[in-house]
Amino acid sequence: MTRDPLPETVLASYRRAVSRRAPWEGLWRDCFDHCLPGRPGQGAVPVYDGTGPDAAEQLAASLLAELTPPWGAWFGLVPARAEADAALSAALEDSARQLAAEMDRANFAVEMHQAFLDLVIAGTAVLQVEETLPGDPAVFRFSAVPLLEAALDEGPGGRLDTVFRRQMLTAAEIAMRFPDARLPKALREPDDGEPRRFAVIERVAPDARGFAWHAVLDDPTGLPVLLASGRFATSPYIAFRWLRAPGETYGRSPVMKALPDIRTANKVVELTLKNASIAVAGIWQAEDDGVLNPANIRLVPGAIIPKAVGSAGLTPLAAPGKFDVSQLVLSDLRTRIRAALLADRLGPVKGPTMTATEVLERSAEMARLLGAVYGRLQTELLTPLVLRCAAILRRRGLMPPDHMPDGHDVAIAYRSPLAQVQARGDAANTLLWLEAVGRMGAEAAASVDAVAAARHLARVLGVAPDLLRVAAPADPTIPPSAA
Repeated sequence: MTRDPLPETVLASYRRAVSRRAPWEGLWRDCFDHCLPGRPGQGAVPVYDGTGPDAAEQLAASLLAELTPPWGAWFGLVPARAEADAALSAALEDSARQLAAEMDRANFAVEMHQAFLDLVIAGTAVLQVEETLPGDPAVFRFSAVPLLEAALDEGPGGRLDTVFRRQMLTAAEIAMRFPDARLPKALREPDDGEPRRFAVIERVAPDARGFAWHAVLDDPTGLPVLLASGRFATSPYIAFRWLRAPGETYGRSPVMKALPDIRTANKVVELTLKNASIAVAGIWQAEDDGVLNPANIRLVPGAIIPKAVGSAGLTPLAAPGKFDVSQLVLSDLRTRIRAALLADRLGPVKGPTMTATEVLERSAEMARLLGAVYGRLQTELLTPLVLRCAAILRRRGLMPPDHMPDGHDVAIAYRSPLAQVQARGDAANTLLWLEAVGRMGAEAAASVDAVAAARHLARVLGVAPDLLRVAAPADPTIPPSAA
């Protein structure tokens, strides 16, 4: 019987991917230590300034609200051709609402926010989208994969198509997740005390028929074992990046850009607190006169400290200087950190309410700042996410095959707050044109098709198709000239 070389091939490709990831790991840990302290597996870097963690959390929450707002219609399905009938548009809208409802019924909002935290801090994030077992209340199961568990490879198109994930599982967890696997003897033996954990490597890689999936047990006592294999039409792992430099696989984050200021602000606050403790407790000196014992001195109110006659006793030692320079640089550091993480970039709200113009200007400024990032996230996150969830619904029989977004017959229309900024600009241009034509006189105004203009504005602004009146079919017995 020949030995299967596939498990060893999977492990060899995984180790190569890990070696390419290794130069980033120190930078990732440094970013997490300063902006997400207390994460398991990290160092014990004390954090004294909360500007970085607060701004990173605000940016992650803003991305969730601007790109994938929970329980909000942030995407839709529309006909790819403008001449499609209203019935198809309404049916696609129903499918989009069902898809969004299934995502909201699952744990999408929680896991997506955690993935955005990884994206903001480390520049790269991985979201796993799985299909649940029949009978589960939700169809989808989302998981934000910790970045240090994943190793990524770029495909020919520049996307992170090949994903490795390393998990440490107990024998019971392996048997539950891979019930048909032939487990080695070490996993079948009962544990006397704390359950042992074994490394399981999963690989998802594209091929000519979709995505091939393999799960391999990295058995340290023997040869690797293939636990399971399969094939997906769409990848269950969605890897996306904040910013990608030429020639790099992993992304760069806004926290990386602000990390020097975050470190400096943390050190300045630490030195300020040390200086404050010296100012409160003071530094003292005393003559060694055989009477005064410094070990027995307690600086508390009402204390009586004995001293020899004629000696100076306990006297304060003057500090060499004050650390007032901290206040000169700390404010600038915090301002730069918040600006790099897009917190308060548009200025604080001066009054209790904002005018409509201010709301539009703030939205336009945010769209300008996040334009390149939004384009990358739409390509690497939003489109694969909708396609993966739609494929699962189609597999379950909950979505018709002709409603699948393929770009030819059915397209994805993004309706998130950030996507609507451009739509509002297009609508404003159309309204400006209509206003200008109306001022040109009745002859120019007669050339405007008001119904077509209304339908165009509805399509641009993402109005539900059922709010539009269906045009009555033309009577073939009436000549066009008489009509």
